[in-house]
Amino acid sequence: MTLDQVRCFVAVAEELHFGRAAERLQMTQPPLSRQIQKLERSLGAQLLARDNRRVELTRAGEVFLDEAHRMLSLVEGAGDLVRRVDAGSEGVVRLGFTAVSAISILGPLLRRLADELPGVEVVLSERVSSAQLEGIRRGELDIGLARPPFDRSLVRSRVVLREPLMAVVPVGHRLAKLDRPLRPEDFEGERVIGHHPDQSQYFYDLAARFFAGAHPRIDQRVHQALTAILLVSAQRGVALAPASAASLAVAGATFRRLDHGGGDSTIDADPERPVELHAIWSRQETSPVVRRVLEVIERVTT
Repeated sequence: MTLDQVRCFVAVAEELHFGRAAERLQMTQPPLSRQIQKLERSLGAQLLARDNRRVELTRAGEVFLDEAHRMLSLVEGAGDLVRRVDAGSEGVVRLGFTAVSAISILGPLLRRLADELPGVEVVLSERVSSAQLEGIRRGELDIGLARPPFDRSLVRSRVVLREPLMAVVPVGHRLAKLDRPLRPEDFEGERVIGHHPDQSQYFYDLAARFFAGAHPRIDQRVHQALTAILLVSAQRGVALAPASAASLAVAGATFRRLDHGGGDSTIDADPERPVELHAIWSRQETSPVVRRVLEVIERVTT
């Protein structure tokens, strides 16, 4: 087994397409296929089931993919690991974030880290919240800026931001003309751009609680709030998004306050600011440099 073979397998396993995997690796398909065949022979197991129409992971392939990620992460992060034994003044921290979380938190955090920990290199990785959780599980990320829910047996978390949930409507839309906060019944029959129940469970649940009792038309579901805002600007419907996203100033979309009716204090710690952003990190022992960065995050967000 070689690292090149493992990298080739990971590319094919993630793309499930030899052509796209070859393009990603900047190679042609024949040598890519040979690398996969050599790897399967060395392991004595078939990792991929393939024919002329599709490529699928076998059960053995699914198991090996996790091990391959760990293997590559260990090799590529070996230099980082050596520096982390320091007291935390030097090293590398791999930080995950979502597109919208970057708006209000990421800039101030990076500036503070540059001032207080100039010897710490922050490697950024934009991922949806579920992918950040998986990245921490695999050892690819040290800290995430993500939305709940989280597997509490895997990660620790700390709230770093609470903000309002707002409506995003096209400029000139009837809802944009109402001179009051919008109520659930205002969306009756409206085309709403919803969130995916698995990939964006947090915003899916927030919207479900707000729209309880109303009957909007969910014509499309997206994974990220930014995508929903762009679709609103194209007049494909209305959406809900965190207030911080208004600073993106997407042309053709305007933000309106929501009337939460007092909210539900048994569910929301702050009914008027129900959208939470958390810093998350592994429950396993953290390195000194990760602890130092978490301390900076706390100072920036309090």
